[in-house]
Amino acid sequence: MTTQHPVVAITGSSGAGTTSVMRTFEQIFRREKVNAAFVEGDSFHRYDRMGMKEQMEKALACGDHTFSHFGPEANLFEELESLFREYGETGGGRVRRYLHDEGEAAPYRQEPGTFTPWEDLATGTDLLFYEGLHGAVVTDGVDVARHADLLIGVVPVINLEWTQKLHRDKAKRGYSTEAVTETILRRMHDYVTYMCPQFSRTHVNFQRVPVVDTSNPFIARTIPAPDESMLVIRFKDPQGIDFPYLLSMLHDSFMSRPNTIVCPGGKMDLAMQLIFTPMLWRLLERRPRTP
Repeated sequence: MTTQHPVVAITGSSGAGTTSVMRTFEQIFRREKVNAAFVEGDSFHRYDRMGMKEQMEKALACGDHTFSHFGPEANLFEELESLFREYGETGGGRVRRYLHDEGEAAPYRQEPGTFTPWEDLATGTDLLFYEGLHGAVVTDGVDVARHADLLIGVVPVINLEWTQKLHRDKAKRGYSTEAVTETILRRMHDYVTYMCPQFSRTHVNFQRVPVVDTSNPFIARTIPAPDESMLVIRFKDPQGIDFPYLLSMLHDSFMSRPNTIVCPGGKMDLAMQLIFTPMLWRLLERRPRTP
């Protein structure tokens, strides 16, 4: 962790909704005139789309049914930790971009599912903002979490997470329900081993809990709307959190534990704005002033 060059990381599983959270932070950065360096977690996958397909086929041929994007074998954890550490120390680092679709790939004249070349981060940014799967990951040889100044977990209850993933992958990526289900099953070992422990290290967790039936996410026709859910916000360290202010600003909210506030799901964007704007101020104000 550093006072000179803060690192903020949003971490969550596939289908958790981290991209929506990133858009909220984009609004905060624009309003508060914060120049953030954005890093997507997908850019630290080890293999491009075709390479990952080949590695999965090799794993299956060897009887390994757990190889997935969630585990260390498919990711560059060391490089991610180096980026967080280097940015904290110098404000720099090496990054690349994963091109998900034709729209992202066209400006680079590359195929979708490939990586751009590694390049240096732009100089003079105020903070590093990471959004992806592994912002708080820790293994025997890597500790990404210790280099982040603010860690935020986005963790819908698992049936809701699966419902969101099923609908996203079917609508945007053309996958069948069977293909998405197979992916969920294959990732389960790495989900338990590498994903879940991260949310014990995050400083703030946002967990959306539906108040409609999601008991079988594999046949759900729609994703529960924000107003059909409650939002559980857990603070690792409640010291300094102005709970009376948050309760007054978030209508129909209440505290379920000394470090936990619950509010209607439709107020997630407002809750994040209220909570993280002052946190970002404090991170940026801690930086030594240049003479």
